[in-house]
Amino acid sequence: MPGTLGAKERWVATGSIGALILGMFVGEVLHRQGAMGVVSGFSVAGDLMLVRPLMMLVLPLIFTSVVAGITSLGDPSRLGRLGISTSAYFLATMLVAAALGATLVTLVGPGLGLSPQDVSALKSSGIERFEAAPKLTQAASEGGQGLTYAWLQIARQMLPSNPFAAMAEGQPLGMIMFAIVLGVALALSGDVGDPAVRVLNGINEALLRAVGWVLWIIPVGAFLLVSASVGKVGLVQLLGPLGLYMSVVIGGLVIHMFIVLPVFQAVLGGGNPYRFMWNMREALATAFATASSSATLPVTIRVCETEGGCSQRATRFCAPLGATLNMDGTALYEAVAVVFLFQLYGVQLSFGELAVVVATATLAAVGAAGIPSAGLVTMVIVITAVNASLGSEKLPVGAMGIVIGVDRLLDMCRTTVNVWGDMGAARVMTRIAPD
Repeated sequence: MPGTLGAKERWVATGSIGALILGMFVGEVLHRQGAMGVVSGFSVAGDLMLVRPLMMLVLPLIFTSVVAGITSLGDPSRLGRLGISTSAYFLATMLVAAALGATLVTLVGPGLGLSPQDVSALKSSGIERFEAAPKLTQAASEGGQGLTYAWLQIARQMLPSNPFAAMAEGQPLGMIMFAIVLGVALALSGDVGDPAVRVLNGINEALLRAVGWVLWIIPVGAFLLVSASVGKVGLVQLLGPLGLYMSVVIGGLVIHMFIVLPVFQAVLGGGNPYRFMWNMREALATAFATASSSATLPVTIRVCETEGGCSQRATRFCAPLGATLNMDGTALYEAVAVVFLFQLYGVQLSFGELAVVVATATLAAVGAAGIPSAGLVTMVIVITAVNASLGSEKLPVGAMGIVIGVDRLLDMCRTTVNVWGDMGAARVMTRIAPD
């Protein structure tokens, strides 16, 4: 029965929440004591204990889950209805998230009230951090090609020349498209395709059983990862020059998670969103600890089907697709970060330019990988687009280095919202694709 937890589930769900709270406290203590060696050890242990086992399972699980979900629909025409409805839901929630972020940062103005000394120090340290991050400098050189390049990259990811190579390279979007095509083909194959469908369903169930083994160690892994993340940054950053910026991001994420997305779910017939959220706390805690929607996906699928009352058909279509395409938290974060950086550089954006921020933040979120700090890489697209609308480079791309130092904590928060959006979609789409 959905919502009825066994002993293991109670330990994981309750233990994960306790681990997050304890991890933040221990991390702050380690930060104040300067115990960076312990922090690094916690980070490595958490990665080996939780993140890598989940990432090991996630790619094959995406493939088998999508194929199983498509074949279980029966009539392939039902896929069109589910696909269009899911895509519309994802797009609507991401646009609302980006608009909410742009509105809040414009109203609060976290980049307007800083002293000249703080602004100068932030600019100097930001450029240094940016130049020390090779992934960001590479993204800057590629992102400078504009929105056309961004759309082309997404299209190439959707249609890989070799889906198995895409799988090996950790590009789930191409693998999902291949799985959808294969699922439709198997559904149309009739009795001839039944043996393959049974094999893939069997592998899928075996992978979910393996996920159940990993769940036992989620509280321990969550404690280690959160302690390491807070230990590197320190909660004292909330009171520094970037404190108001961080507060706007976190405040926007809280509003979107606890008000906007529940309204979407309730209005579209997804049941009581807050009861559903409580039942999903296991996946939400994992998302916060790992800062990766891809690493959380095995847990997301399992708890949606067992505790959330979501159908297998809806879950195995929405969750893998959402972990790749649906990034509400990332869209909101990128809108806030970009407008904040323009404010620091003395540029007040007009309504039209804010509209560009909202549109490109949504597109950039779609192209963001479900891994830690992916939003920083795609932020280049947003900055480039806004500079183009202004007619000159008012904000150097290297300025994004200013927000790198506090990104990990914000990444944990926005990933939690990303995963919550995926689960809400699965709950709503259960009406369209019931078991």
